[in-house]
Amino acid sequence: MALSKMDIPRTAQHFLECSIEECERNCEFYCNPCHQRLCKQCRDEHLKSPENKKHEVVLYQLRKLQLPVEKCKIHPTKDVDMFCEECQVPLCSKCVTQQNHLGHIFTDLETIFAEKYAAFEQEIFKIQEYFLPTSQDLQKEIKKDSSEIQHIMDNIRTSMKTKGESLKSLVDTVVSENMKQLDQIEHSLLEDLNIQDKTMDDYITYLNNLVKELRICLFSTEPHKLMSEKKPKIRSIPETTKPVIPGFTAGQNSKSDVTKLLGKIFVPNTKPEKRNLRPIESVYNKAMKPTHKQMKDLEDRKKSDKKQTMSLSASVTVREFSVPGVDHAYHVSQDQSDRLWISDDDGNLVQTDLQGNVIHNIKTNGESEGYHTVTQETDLTFTDKDKKVINRITQDNNITEFIKTGDWAPLSIHSSHINGDLLVGMLKFTEAKGLFKMRRNKKESKVTRYNKTGKELQNIRRDNKGQELYRLPHYITENINGDICTSDYRKGVVVVNKSGQHRFSYAGQESVFRPYGICTDVLGHILVCDQYDNTVHLLDQDGQFLSLLLTQEQGVKYPRSVCVDDENNFYVGQWLINTLTVYKYLQ
Repeated sequence: MALSKMDIPRTAQHFLECSIEECERNCEFYCNPCHQRLCKQCRDEHLKSPENKKHEVVLYQLRKLQLPVEKCKIHPTKDVDMFCEECQVPLCSKCVTQQNHLGHIFTDLETIFAEKYAAFEQEIFKIQEYFLPTSQDLQKEIKKDSSEIQHIMDNIRTSMKTKGESLKSLVDTVVSENMKQLDQIEHSLLEDLNIQDKTMDDYITYLNNLVKELRICLFSTEPHKLMSEKKPKIRSIPETTKPVIPGFTAGQNSKSDVTKLLGKIFVPNTKPEKRNLRPIESVYNKAMKPTHKQMKDLEDRKKSDKKQTMSLSASVTVREFSVPGVDHAYHVSQDQSDRLWISDDDGNLVQTDLQGNVIHNIKTNGESEGYHTVTQETDLTFTDKDKKVINRITQDNNITEFIKTGDWAPLSIHSSHINGDLLVGMLKFTEAKGLFKMRRNKKESKVTRYNKTGKELQNIRRDNKGQELYRLPHYITENINGDICTSDYRKGVVVVNKSGQHRFSYAGQESVFRPYGICTDVLGHILVCDQYDNTVHLLDQDGQFLSLLLTQEQGVKYPRSVCVDDENNFYVGQWLINTLTVYKYLQ
């Protein structure tokens, strides 16, 4: 069945007009039975008619596509509009009455067409929203890895050359010093031999002279003189010494000895890790048909000619309420739109409504950290750092050990609103008897990502220079772009992207910054409590400081927790009191 692009527009055009004659207003609605485009006024008139009262009129974006016209080959005057499930062929209404189709099951062809069209549209959507961008991101990552490898290899080459030149310089220095020492020894030996040679030369001259004198006496013409001469006493031969010749012990160096000095190339015996893929489930919700609430929101937006935008404004107090069952408000998790979970530093965890009425409470091992979160399935999940497990409470109040974390103590936790992954700040320490002892005895820190089933997907510990990213990741959240934002009591606010690469850190506006609760909003802002300065800081998603949302002058003292709800209200909990204050800062 051939389809024309003109027959079935994929989406509403910017100025698609109402199809009622003489009406030039923009189309907003669509009547599925009549296949008519309608403005709001024409829709109301259309539904007033008794014969149209039961017509299904929907937003234009949610229209049922009209079946393209195709004539029946057996009955050319009839349009094909049915489908025989047993024969798997399209039919017209007259074909249905034929003998060879009696008793068969028939389906409205328009329904099948709409389902098929929607299915193919969904596949296109998945390709455009997931497969293409994910593949492009992987390709960028591959190219980046290639560039990084070249950079790393160049650094290794430079290091090898530097080490080799250094060793050559040392060899030249040692050879030069040996040569100098040899020259000095040679000079000293030759000088000593020259002195001995001069001594012997003088002695030989003495002997020759003595021989001459004695011969004169022997051959004298006066013999009595010989008789009167005393026998000469010959001087002893001067003492001389043989030189001590220096030796040379040649070094016995092998190739392995030189390798030890210069270093060597090694390839880690590690299996290459598979690149992380964004779960395809993350695009399913976008591709699904809008919910009733989404349809209502879309219709409400259509009523306004102007696009709704949000902007920052001064923080205004909306209300406040006390929470029985906790001494302080150290951490707040939104459960449903009308419920919250609040915890103190003594393990008390309480569920309340927005008026502070207690719905449920449990006793945990949690202290002054963001140790609980609510999943997409509205299950409460919380950490137990003493037992090194992550627990989950389902809607029927059953507590189960969901994840065992081995040697690592889970401290903070957040359930991703993007894909349902769990982000967990963890420590490895010698004793698990309280936060202060943990800080004193801790060995290492990291952030770990788990999927919905509890499978470990990712560990984040160091930046690209090999430096430790975290020391005490006691609160954690996720931004709208997938960044993992961690409030670290010792390191400030540490932000990495979804791949775990360090993006930026924020150390406050004063010399001392002690961050506690952290969350993000619909615009990608980062909100973080500074207990030391009695303020709540507002950052953009690139770490730029925007403003102080709250200060001590506005009544906040020792802020410990912060949470933003679906209506862009933000809740602030404080130390020493069990009151939650609700503010509005987005308009």
